[in-house]
Amino acid sequence: MPTTCEGILCKTGFSEDVYNAVISRSVREGQSLLNARFRNCGENRKVQFESSKPEDFTAGEDGVIYAARSLQLSTEPTEFIVYAKDKETQEEWHMTVKLTLESAFTEDSDQKKIEEIVFPWQENKHSSHLKRQKRDWVIPPINLPENSRGPFPQELVRIRSDRDKSLSLRYSVTGPGADQPPTGIFIINPISGQLSVTKPLDREQIASFHLRAHAVDVNGNQVENPIDIVINVIDMNDNRPEFLHQVWNGTVAEGSKPGTYVMTVTAIDADDPNALNGMLRYRILSQAPSSPSPNMFTINNETGDIITVAAGLDREKVQQYTLIIQATDMEGNPTYGLSNTATAVITVTDVNDNPPEFTAMTFYGEVPENRVDVIVANLTVTDKDQPHTPAWNAVYRMTGGDPTGRFTILTDPNSNDGLVTVVKPIDFETNRMFVLTVAAENQVPLAKGIQHPPQSTATVSITVIDVNESPYFVPNPKLIRQEEGLLAGNLLTSFTAQDPDRYMQQTTLRYSKLSDPANWLKIDPVNGQITTTAVLDRESLYVQNNMYNATFLASDNGIPPMSGTGTLQIYLLDINDNAPQVNPKEATTCETPQPNAINITATDPDIDPNAGPFAFELPDSPASIKRNWTIIRISGDHAQLSLRLRFLEAGIYDVPVIITDSGNPHASSTSVLKVKFCQCDINGDCTDIDRIVGAGLGTGAIIAILLCIIILLILVLMFVVWMKRRDKERQAKQLLIDPEDDVRDNILKYDEEGGGEEDQDYDLSQLQQPDTVEPDAIKPVGIRRLDERPIHAEPQYPVRSAAPHPGDIGDFINEGLKAADNDPTAPPYDSLLVFDYEGSGSTAGSLSSLNSSSSGGEQDYDYLNDWGPRFKKLADMYGGGDD
Repeated sequence: MPTTCEGILCKTGFSEDVYNAVISRSVREGQSLLNARFRNCGENRKVQFESSKPEDFTAGEDGVIYAARSLQLSTEPTEFIVYAKDKETQEEWHMTVKLTLESAFTEDSDQKKIEEIVFPWQENKHSSHLKRQKRDWVIPPINLPENSRGPFPQELVRIRSDRDKSLSLRYSVTGPGADQPPTGIFIINPISGQLSVTKPLDREQIASFHLRAHAVDVNGNQVENPIDIVINVIDMNDNRPEFLHQVWNGTVAEGSKPGTYVMTVTAIDADDPNALNGMLRYRILSQAPSSPSPNMFTINNETGDIITVAAGLDREKVQQYTLIIQATDMEGNPTYGLSNTATAVITVTDVNDNPPEFTAMTFYGEVPENRVDVIVANLTVTDKDQPHTPAWNAVYRMTGGDPTGRFTILTDPNSNDGLVTVVKPIDFETNRMFVLTVAAENQVPLAKGIQHPPQSTATVSITVIDVNESPYFVPNPKLIRQEEGLLAGNLLTSFTAQDPDRYMQQTTLRYSKLSDPANWLKIDPVNGQITTTAVLDRESLYVQNNMYNATFLASDNGIPPMSGTGTLQIYLLDINDNAPQVNPKEATTCETPQPNAINITATDPDIDPNAGPFAFELPDSPASIKRNWTIIRISGDHAQLSLRLRFLEAGIYDVPVIITDSGNPHASSTSVLKVKFCQCDINGDCTDIDRIVGAGLGTGAIIAILLCIIILLILVLMFVVWMKRRDKERQAKQLLIDPEDDVRDNILKYDEEGGGEEDQDYDLSQLQQPDTVEPDAIKPVGIRRLDERPIHAEPQYPVRSAAPHPGDIGDFINEGLKAADNDPTAPPYDSLLVFDYEGSGSTAGSLSSLNSSSSGGEQDYDYLNDWGPRFKKLADMYGGGDD
């Protein structure tokens, strides 16, 4: 029953009775042909679609019609019926599908009338009478072949509404290809609704377009519901197959059986892979080289798998094959299909199908005797397998002729040769020749089915060369036992060597001494008899663990001369030739109520039985020894020395101790033990060590100390005399200097700075005319020394004498000195240089008259030492008597 929705009449079923579709001649399996719209009218029906030709066409649950298999359509239109059946109510609908070839569509496009697509219409829902609505159309897809030649624009279909009779309508299309990128491919005439394509289409870029058609009035109001238009681009065979690689590389092992997989080549086609245009087929165009068969390989025409089809792959004959592979679309149709080629390079990999083979049956070599790590022969082999692979690398082994293992065979990694090497010395006198049997095989076993023997064998003849060998001592080392104390000149033993060369004419061996640390021995150069040159002493530093070692040399006169060494070991037996001694030599004991015991030990360089146990005793003289001390043995090697008295003056005492060993005969000695007796603190340290050490000094030590003190005093005295004489020599040199120049120089060294004595305010003329000295009160105002105190506000100080005693310059200077010393305002010490100024232009004149006076030699100037440090210079110059 028809249903009504909002006043619109809706009928369940197909939207059209006949669906037309334009397709290509070749239809592939699963290709979509058209969409048969089925209207449910709001009911939730479960509809199942069926085709009247199920072997060729099938319908999906969504109403899309597919090709059930790949087929070729005839030029006549193909028709079949599609049924729709409700699974619950068993209600059934049907429609007809008509398929037309695109070639026929293209040819008849000019004659055929352009198909119209009519919008559904409806009465105004406000009308009083409800009329039947036209059913909605399911627009079948428009199939448009790619690469069309035009002319363009090419009309496709006309969009029309039934209301264009009463209204002035405008048509438009929207969607990708129209008003969306890529824009402008499809256009529509707004008045007539004619939809056209403007240029050729490319399926490889866009396979289908989904457009929507609109109809509006002149005011832009929508008068019809938009309808969907699907434009499928029909694929054309416009692309050649392209291989993923232009050169393909593969490998196959030599000797592979027919049917062995080698490699896979792959090509792609931009055309529709589900259509014939994109269905590829492969084949081999050529094979190089063509041996042993021109058809060694085949290829699966659909998958591109390359496999072997013939036996006889041999890397040693052909290492590589080159195949030209062709891929063709249209399922390989040579007439309509497009093709392309690529190269397949097949490398034949090596297997161990060739064993190593010796280049000769016998190899020769020679080796000097006693030589090791020497290559004596090179074994060469050939192997046809690939070099430097496990199938080519040779491994050598000896199968006979060397029972003692004196040879080994190594493999040269570069040349693959076998290197016969000596690893154990060979004696010419024992073996003069070896004949070895050797075999060679590869690192890996031969491949299965190979008929060659797995290994190759050869013989190696090796000659031993006689050489001059070193003589050798027998036995070596030689051990003898000898009691120590053997005097010089005694025959000790005979130490001789043997020469292993029995086939060489040589004279008698010559012997010499190589090492004799204590120089106790000598050897006869002819017969090898060893005699002593000194007394053998077991206690010598050169004897270790009673053993003394000496080395001797035996030489022959062969070419070249050879020599051998031998060691003589002398085990020295001990005799009692050393007396025991006390140890330690010094000891300390403290003054306590109970005297301390001193532990002493006896030492003896001899060994048992000529050593301990020892006997200890004190001598009978002097008598004070036994009176003051006592000794008790506490073990075989130890004894205790004790003080008999309760008190003994602090000091160092020499206590002789007699020690006797257990030898036969006995050996004894008297050892002096220095005992330091002192008062000790709580830690056991001596508190009067200085007094004890002083008391313990011997006469020789005291004399040495006194001599050192005397020498030191003499050196000090000589230094003082030298300094005194040096001062006098300096003074004598100063008197010889011209006073007119030197005195002024002596003054300048005190850093006197000024304008000379004429700018001073001291009247130096008083030194020449003491009677005319003016007092300070009449000194002109403004004439003052720069370092004098100001005139005003000066404190009182002792008045200096204005006039010295006539003729006594000493009294005058003395009084002036005392006044200056008591004057707190006196200028600094260095400003008094005015008294010594004697340069030219000075009113004081020269003081040299003090020395040039006829009575100067009789004048006593020793009183200048009493004037203080300012006159020390004058005292040194004029004092001192005749000197």
